[in-house]
Amino acid sequence: MRARAATGSAGATSRTATGAAAAEQAVTGQTATGPAVTRQGATADPAPLPPAPGAEQHVALDFANSELTSRAGRLDLLATPDAATRWLIEHELAPDDAVLYEYCAGRLRELRAQLRVLLASRIDGTLPPAEAVRAVNTALTTAPAASLLHWDEAHGPYRAPAHPADRVAEHAMAAIAADAAELLTGPDGERLAACSASPCNRFLVRTHAARHWCSVRCGDRVRAARAYARRTQQAKRSGE
Repeated sequence: MRARAATGSAGATSRTATGAAAAEQAVTGQTATGPAVTRQGATADPAPLPPAPGAEQHVALDFANSELTSRAGRLDLLATPDAATRWLIEHELAPDDAVLYEYCAGRLRELRAQLRVLLASRIDGTLPPAEAVRAVNTALTTAPAASLLHWDEAHGPYRAPAHPADRVAEHAMAAIAADAAELLTGPDGERLAACSASPCNRFLVRTHAARHWCSVRCGDRVRAARAYARRTQQAKRSGE
């Protein structure tokens, strides 16, 4: 399940969509507020890519998908400390005034790499490396992921994650790891899949058995490629 700050769950969908939109807008180097994360690639896709199925329910899945490969090139939403900070804030895993440094951003990227290994192993039905399992368990135990009780005159009693200034990354990683463990061991783990539209590298939770793509765009691209291949083959046969 998603980790939540004091604001609750109402902003989850919009925050996830915002992150996905930023990913695709980064192809052109611009967002509504200015320059975005630089993407290595060529042609811009026509519209923002929506969150992969399951990403709005599982922050760990969206975290794993924060490194994107598409026809436009490769995009890393955690490539810099500023980018990593922005991703955590958008997903309500850090306060708005959070500041991360490269060491912490690097730890987030390492956890993401190990999580992607675990997701691939779950999909393939293979035993993952012990290092990958250890990375999630370490993140789980480094900082508490539970929301603590707070009480003040403005809000009354409420629960919110504790975010000491020097442990923002640890708390975020603990929340992501907790959700990853739930995803991998729960019923959604049985429906995990990798997008079949090469070169897309996103993971998804299948909404039905026949779903093989993380978005309508990826599905349309595969179907268009198949149709083109059929027409080409038919043209060759006609010319023989």
